[in-house]
Amino acid sequence: MNVIAVVAFDRIHPFHLSVPCLVFGEEQPSAELPPCEVRVCTPGATPIITTAGFTVSTGHGLDEVAGASMVIVPSWPDPELPAPPEIIDAVRTAHQGGARVVGLCLGAFVVADTGLLADRPAATHWKWADVFARRFPDVRLDRESLYVDDGDIVTSAGTTAAIDTCLHLLRRQHGAELANRVARRLVTPPHREGGQAQFIEHPLPATGSRHPLAGTLRWAIEHLAEDLTVDRLATHAAMSRRTFTRHFRATVGTGVSTWVATQRIVMAQRLLETGDHTIERIADQCGFGSAVTMREQFARTLGTTPSAYRKTFRWPPHAADNRRGGVDLNRG
Repeated sequence: MNVIAVVAFDRIHPFHLSVPCLVFGEEQPSAELPPCEVRVCTPGATPIITTAGFTVSTGHGLDEVAGASMVIVPSWPDPELPAPPEIIDAVRTAHQGGARVVGLCLGAFVVADTGLLADRPAATHWKWADVFARRFPDVRLDRESLYVDDGDIVTSAGTTAAIDTCLHLLRRQHGAELANRVARRLVTPPHREGGQAQFIEHPLPATGSRHPLAGTLRWAIEHLAEDLTVDRLATHAAMSRRTFTRHFRATVGTGVSTWVATQRIVMAQRLLETGDHTIERIADQCGFGSAVTMREQFARTLGTTPSAYRKTFRWPPHAADNRRGGVDLNRG
């Protein structure tokens, strides 16, 4: 029996807990391979209370983690709170027994608490990257990637990256056909490379907000095809250049040119994923100026080309894209 142990605890978010259960727990690989069982393991095998207020009772304790082939820590409630010794010992013992250890989102903090990430690469959610770097200076933190697969230890960025990571692990264990079938059931793109950058989209002030930049930020997103200089945005906000620059950085956490470049990439991603416009037209719509500049920005930011991105992430997939590596994504 191939056992995957999911470590759970009080105040776990239901969605985080559900991700490994949905990816690994419902589709059996094939009759030729040993069956897979997902066991949600809690301290003392006691019921846990989720952030949604309901109780989860599984009957599996942390003592069962040691016999698993893979151990997944799907999250952690507080990045400043060290994991308790019983969880650390269970994860470390399983790893010593040959298990692959996976930390999804803030679960990477728990894996780091075990000491297993010392002098090794890791990913975590961008929002808590500074906390991670402060708490674990001996870990080589990758702030950009969706997930980092370092063989026996795998860590991921935020919530949706956890799905990508689990699909990646399923593909690695049982092949693309099963992973693609599960992705179709979850209505999610079948494959995103771990090296793809996390996109840090700082939330804009709410519509109708009295925030001094609320209207200007939304106006900028609606006019990405135009030349969005600092002076033009400052004029729209009715501020001096200096005042605008100060408010802008305080609001979105970065400079104007970096933010505009990110918004153009985000818009281009959406157009590539959902439409059939040419690369040249998308480059024009997003304000890159030329397809060459757009390709350069994609290569620098995402490590891929617009055409390759479209082929991988267009959703729903087009018939021409549905055969990759001999696997028909429409099957199953």
